[in-house]
Amino acid sequence: MIHEPELDWFKSSYSDSGDINDCVEVAHAPGQVRVRDSKDTALPHLTVTPTAWTGFVTYASGR
Repeated sequence: MIHEPELDWFKSSYSDSGDINDCVEVAHAPGQVRVRDSKDTALPHLTVTPTAWTGFVTYASGR
């Protein structure tokens, strides 16, 4: 079993619409960005590269 250090998850500012269903948390790891549903943190998370994450955030924010 591979031991991973505890990640510092934070809620995305884009998830704070007041809707209970809009809950995304993000954590940075070396060479990775991880995204998970904050309503059920036991579910698997999505792992992307920092470049992919930057592209996604830029696209999602309409910049």
